[in-house]
Amino acid sequence: MKRRAEDLVVFLGPSLPAAEAHKLAPCTVLPPARQGDVWRALSLKPRALVLVDGVFEAQPSVWHHELLAAMEAGVAVFGGGSMGALRAAELASHGMVGVGRIFGWYRDGVVVDDAEVALLHADAEHGWRPLTVPLVNVRHEAERARKARVLGRSGAQALVDAAAGLFYQERTWARIREAVAPAWSAPSLSAWDAWFADGVEDLKRLDAIACVRSAAEFVGLSAPAMPGARRNPSSLVRRRRLVEDVTRVGGRAVDSGQVLELLRGAPDAAAWAEAGLRRALLAGWVRSLGLTVTEEEIATEEAAWWKERGVRSSRREAFLAASGLDAPGLRRLCETRALERLALAQASRLLPDGPSWDEALASEARLGGQWEQAARALLSQADATDEDAAEGD
Repeated sequence: MKRRAEDLVVFLGPSLPAAEAHKLAPCTVLPPARQGDVWRALSLKPRALVLVDGVFEAQPSVWHHELLAAMEAGVAVFGGGSMGALRAAELASHGMVGVGRIFGWYRDGVVVDDAEVALLHADAEHGWRPLTVPLVNVRHEAERARKARVLGRSGAQALVDAAAGLFYQERTWARIREAVAPAWSAPSLSAWDAWFADGVEDLKRLDAIACVRSAAEFVGLSAPAMPGARRNPSSLVRRRRLVEDVTRVGGRAVDSGQVLELLRGAPDAAAWAEAGLRRALLAGWVRSLGLTVTEEEIATEEAAWWKERGVRSSRREAFLAASGLDAPGLRRLCETRALERLALAQASRLLPDGPSWDEALASEARLGGQWEQAARALLSQADATDEDAAEGD
């Protein structure tokens, strides 16, 4: 199978330069993820997604719901290094793959605060270059210094404590040394200075490299997509995705929120919305009664939908993308159609003294004027028959 750069999508920032990621594997590198970015990345149809860096504090962080949606769509999701390590620890039980020491620390409760990976960095124009030191890197260097007998247990802990006492936007190695100096003896300071002169390791960078390599190895195996557990996201999540997602038409991205805005102004918008509400309400009611539909019934609805659209098999993936859908999304809609059909077929039993098919037909025809038209048609037929009979006499 020929590999595309889009098969592996990587969210990177200060942890690892994009150029280094491209040397590790063919991939599409995107900026640090913010809320909605993973949903938008799914339109590229990746086989694996790597979350390393993500925004926080000033901007909404990447949602767990987005990562769950990716896994539901059969995309393997890897996390490590920074925000990715935190999300991987939180979603490990749902199938997100955590990579690296920082992930292990979060998973095992060694660290719990998301501020452990926070740092100040430059903007995209300057390659997201890190300007301060994350606390996880200080912990890593304290461990290395202990193993090298540069620091004792108390000296290493004093280093971590001093770094933790500094605001992440002010935490540089120079400020850390200044803060820890009163807690260290003169020999410890001298030993540390000599050790530090040889260079320190960037744990976030090491974990980011390991994470990209693990995901690239997965993509290289050409393993078939394994859809995750089906979910029913909350109304809030569904509405947010509607406006934050993208729709791809012929490979070009269109903002889904703009598509929705255009549809709101269409002449038939009210009718479309009412039809969708009726279907959703009926399906929800059927679910609340504990009734379900089979996979075969859902597949029948899906086949019928494709037949209605008249789309050839070779164009179906592109048609779904242009419709703002993927395979799980289409399945969910077809399940709703099947539940609606079940409610209609069993209407007389779902309520005490429930409505019959004929009652429903009659009430809708009366409201729509078709009843009156049918009655007049019958009279016309009767009159024509009487005239024919009179002529025969």
